[in-house]
Amino acid sequence: MNIIIFPRPRTRFTHVNYLHGWNKIGAFLGLIALTIVLLSGGYLLGVSFGHRAILSEWKADVVEQKASLNLAKQESQAEINALTTKVGLLQAHVNRIDALGNMLVNMANLDADEFSFDSTPGVGGPHLAVENETQVDMEIDAVLGRINAELEGREHQLQVLSDLLIDKKLKQETYPQGRPVIHGWISSYFGKRRSPFSGKTEVHRGVDFAGKSGSDVVAVAGGIVSRAGKNGGYGYFIEIDHGNGYTTRYGHNQMLLVAGGEAIKRGQVIAKLGSTGRSTGPHVHFEVLQDGARIDPIKFVQ
Repeated sequence: MNIIIFPRPRTRFTHVNYLHGWNKIGAFLGLIALTIVLLSGGYLLGVSFGHRAILSEWKADVVEQKASLNLAKQESQAEINALTTKVGLLQAHVNRIDALGNMLVNMANLDADEFSFDSTPGVGGPHLAVENETQVDMEIDAVLGRINAELEGREHQLQVLSDLLIDKKLKQETYPQGRPVIHGWISSYFGKRRSPFSGKTEVHRGVDFAGKSGSDVVAVAGGIVSRAGKNGGYGYFIEIDHGNGYTTRYGHNQMLLVAGGEAIKRGQVIAKLGSTGRSTGPHVHFEVLQDGARIDPIKFVQ
């Protein structure tokens, strides 16, 4: 048996420089720290400058808003001044309307209490809310609303008053009143009389006004000529319809100055006095009819 013996290897020692390793680690960590500091500083500088830019923008916006607000205030004040002027003018207009209305009431001899322009006309009714109505509490709107309501009330009052005055004037204009001649005298009255032709008693259905031949014959009221021309014993004859049931007739004229369908005013010259038809001399035979019936004209003459 053979035994082989191997020699034990020698141990080799290696020398390590630990100080040099720690220097590398420190340098690496310092580089990281420097990078962090630089990044942090840049971030802080960026944030700082960013805030400054934002603040500058805000300041500029504030200045612009202040300028816009001042302009809006100036415009609002100008509008308020204009509205105030309009309110004053409207109020003056209302005062003039009131003065005119009161004067017309006095002229027309109407009831001052019924047509008073010194108080608001009575109005009313149940309240019905309007959908989506905007409630405006501004004083200027309240004033304008009040004046507008006053104007509407005054307008209604004036319209009613105007209608009454027109109706009254129309009635006065179309109501027979006065003499059919400017110069002349009554030569025969309405009713029974002795006939100037036969001497017998007859009924005279009008009033005769004697005068100078060719003198003016005038309408005693406004109206429409319903007939104009020759008419038997009336001679040259005119009939005027005055409405309200009244009609007047003018006979024995020398000449007619109006035609059928013509509108006539009170006091208008419609003919020349004559003696045509059944007549003994220059005169106008004047009749008044109410609802088709002849009535005594003397009450309209006097």
